[in-house]
Amino acid sequence: MFDIVDDQPQFVLINKHPGVSVHRDEQDTGLVQEVQQALGCGALYLIHRLDKMTSGLLLLAKTQQAASELSQQFAQRKVQKFYLAIADKKPKKKQGLIKGDMAKSRRSTWKLMPSNNNPAITQFFSAAVSEGRLFLCKPRTGKTHQIRVALKSIGSPIIGDPIYSPSSKSDRGYLHAFSLSFDFDGKSYHYQLNPSHDITLGQLWQSESIQQQIVAWQQPQLLNWPKIK
Repeated sequence: MFDIVDDQPQFVLINKHPGVSVHRDEQDTGLVQEVQQALGCGALYLIHRLDKMTSGLLLLAKTQQAASELSQQFAQRKVQKFYLAIADKKPKKKQGLIKGDMAKSRRSTWKLMPSNNNPAITQFFSAAVSEGRLFLCKPRTGKTHQIRVALKSIGSPIIGDPIYSPSSKSDRGYLHAFSLSFDFDGKSYHYQLNPSHDITLGQLWQSESIQQQIVAWQQPQLLNWPKIK
């Protein structure tokens, strides 16, 4: 269900496994309660969320004060987040900016609109790999299904995504919260979780070409990201 990545006095960082719901699903106990039991601590507070299919870095606060401060940082876009995704179709563009309002569509899906009143903003790079295309995404906003919808909008829905690529059969939906950086209580924190180091996170990450490209992107914050207009 999860692994503990770092246990600090005021927050805990976990690696959420794919297929695990952040909220109480059909499970007897929810993910937050499971982490709480594993740590033997008091209440934990969700700072942000990952979709059920998404694996990787998820931050939880141990106090209301920490939750408030960290939540504000996410809301003010002070936290740097980077995601990895795998698609099997070539995108309309290899790198750039995907920007637009998101609107509800049918069957709990979302779609990207041409308008920009309150847009979802995603910067990305991509590289050809033996399985198709590997993406490194930097979401500047935190909309529901943002990266999944963004990649579908450029013709590269994520492999195994049950909603936006239902015909794609795989062992999981290949979206992973790869890197997280933030300042808290006078200190800077930087975390990175390479999915190729853990076989339980999916078979495709074990591809040699994917592993090589992830290594090339080991310092995503230093890349020359596409400009936001």
